[in-house]
Amino acid sequence: MRAVSLLPSATEILSAVGVDPVGISHSCDHPPDVTDRPRVTSTIIDHEGRSSREIDEQMQSVDGAVYDIDADRLEALDPDIIVTQATCDVCAVESSAVFETVAARDLDATVLTLDPHSFEEVLADVRRVGDAVDRVENAEQLLEAARDRIERVRSRAEDADRPRTAVLDWTDPPIRAGHWVRDLVGIAGGDASFQPDGPSEPVRWSDLRAYDPERLVVAPCGFGPDRAAEAVAELAARPGWADLSAVRSGHVYAADGNALFNRPGPRLVASLEVLADCLHPDHDHAVEGAWRRRVEHPTETTVS
Repeated sequence: MRAVSLLPSATEILSAVGVDPVGISHSCDHPPDVTDRPRVTSTIIDHEGRSSREIDEQMQSVDGAVYDIDADRLEALDPDIIVTQATCDVCAVESSAVFETVAARDLDATVLTLDPHSFEEVLADVRRVGDAVDRVENAEQLLEAARDRIERVRSRAEDADRPRTAVLDWTDPPIRAGHWVRDLVGIAGGDASFQPDGPSEPVRWSDLRAYDPERLVVAPCGFGPDRAAEAVAELAARPGWADLSAVRSGHVYAADGNALFNRPGPRLVASLEVLADCLHPDHDHAVEGAWRRRVEHPTETTVS
């Protein structure tokens, strides 16, 4: 089956169930063996070397579509199925643009739209994709292994204290991570009340200070751990930073938002394990150190 993926998480799901996509999006970067495929989307946003504020200003200044589809290349790939998304119009091509392109080019392709808003819905999408590409058995095996890992994290957290936890997926302006992140915090053994029960949303710095997290996990969308650590430094310039319980106790973490937390695919289970390690570092979660780090906290300065 000829599958085209228009978002990174779909590329990972397709690959995990045994289908190599013939085309991918501009931001697909995993697994490595599919990154040489033709890319059928592009963006006008320049992320390289930009601060969180500069990227946000670019996004706000766009009058029109942030992402484009290369219709000629998509047509040439002659896909049987195109996997797209409707969860976030900031993260990838909107599904409406995909349907318009398919209709305009009269493509004989099924469009599968993923729209997960909870951890369970992410897992359900693995099954949906497996069914759509005739890899149901592979999808079920993948889910069985995922459930085992999830239950290991859940069981370790049952008798542990539940620290006040805040997960941010942007820092300037601060945005608290929504969708599946609230579920992840709860399963990992944290107080999830700070995370929205819905999409990610801006949060006032004063509200985060009032909540006073005991664990602060910064996983900006599209940022790996190095750039996440730089984003933590942006937060450290805000008034009251040094008074936060997470800062005083040394429990501020920069995590890989690009590969893990913001990507609703198979590695969301790894995100859960990383989060559990941040919340309860005394437990042995055996996670990859490259995916998160404790941050050495800069001296607080006041934003002018």
